[in-house]
Amino acid sequence: MKFWLAALAALTLVRLVLADAMPLAPDEAYYWVWSRHLQAGYYDHPPMVALWIRAGTFLVGQTPLGVRLLGPISGALGSVLLWSAGRDLFADSRAGLVAAALVNATVIVGVGAIVMTPDTPLFFFWTTTIAALGRLVATRDPRWWLAVGTAAGAALLSKYTAVLLITGVGLWLLTRRDGRIALRTPWPWAALAFALLVFSPNLVWNAGYGFVSYFKQGGRVAQFDAARAWQFLGELVVGQIGLATPIICALAVFGIWRLGRRKGEAARLLLWLSVLPAAVFLEHVVSDRVQSNWPAVIYPAACLAAAALPATVLRIWLKLALACGLALTGLVYAQALWALMPIPARQDPAALQLGGWDRFAAAVTAHPAAFYTSDEYGPAAELAFLLPPTDVIAGFSGGFDRRWGYFGLPSAAPFAGTAGILVTRRSDTPCPVLLGTVSRTRGESVIATYRLCRFVAPARGVILPHP
Repeated sequence: MKFWLAALAALTLVRLVLADAMPLAPDEAYYWVWSRHLQAGYYDHPPMVALWIRAGTFLVGQTPLGVRLLGPISGALGSVLLWSAGRDLFADSRAGLVAAALVNATVIVGVGAIVMTPDTPLFFFWTTTIAALGRLVATRDPRWWLAVGTAAGAALLSKYTAVLLITGVGLWLLTRRDGRIALRTPWPWAALAFALLVFSPNLVWNAGYGFVSYFKQGGRVAQFDAARAWQFLGELVVGQIGLATPIICALAVFGIWRLGRRKGEAARLLLWLSVLPAAVFLEHVVSDRVQSNWPAVIYPAACLAAAALPATVLRIWLKLALACGLALTGLVYAQALWALMPIPARQDPAALQLGGWDRFAAAVTAHPAAFYTSDEYGPAAELAFLLPPTDVIAGFSGGFDRRWGYFGLPSAAPFAGTAGILVTRRSDTPCPVLLGTVSRTRGESVIATYRLCRFVAPARGVILPHP
């Protein structure tokens, strides 16, 4: 046990160093903007990621490490909780250690424990809910239902995907005789009440804005197209094999398959928490792309399922799975920091997200203007994070991006009718007066080129904060 704790501490330290070394991705900068004006909901997601960033920046400052601080820390705490869940669900401490090791060796968790997005707190609270359910199964103390409800509510306040977690627990109860008996007691209903209580601020916020966030997230389904459905399915399958890493993915699938042949409430719980989200994502993929980070919620239950495989299987494959997973994750880290692999900058996911933002911001402000804005929220947020307070960064909801209209940030109305600079890389954005171009680069390689256009501010907009 001491070895595993030491390994987890070392891994957490590496993640903290990387969190400080890597520049913010556009989405992270955008969520940092959220953290500068806390509210119970935003156009895109619930507020938990903003609360986490606010806590991190309060502790260590307005830096990349401050934005990401709770990512590595929650990764370490979540690993301990997954160990607890394995011990309780399978009455085997080793199963918990194996599950925690496997989940930390996946690329998606290795990256997700550093990059701060709504998936980061979602993954932690999803794991916390499983750990509380494990305590419920092991102790038979119904008071653990209150912890289950609180953790599930926090997961829902992180990302709406957590409705699958709550639904999975409900189906687990409904499909077992003991579960249906439990539903005749007040405890599961108290858990649901606790979850709704934790989530209620977001309900109130959405009610005040016509439930805009729910309609946005619930309106993703596109029309069915057979050719694109096969393309999206291929992307999903290949992507998850890579993000889970091949051997861990195979062990997880095998473990889930074996759960279907096992009896017992623990096996049924993990089966529902694996199969239900997978089924929803497969249903979605026939009409639209499933983003690579969405299935991460399956990983805690799937790694627990893998940890429950026979000792003969794990004896052969576990060390190789961990070595392969950690090696692939290390390559991803190295590529983000040093671009070791000769991937063209325009095709390198790390460069597309992280590369050249500081030089880009300096190049933009080499063109003096009353204000700067963009028709994409990412570049606007990057400029706000990187530039000094003397440079005004605005977001206008009337012309380009309606999301800015749902912030309580200072109004940009004083700039109405004033000419500034619009930063755009979109070919369909009008640019009647071209003031120049700037490129975001990695070394000498161009990642993306942006036009700088003269732009007259409309009446509706907000001023973005600076560090």
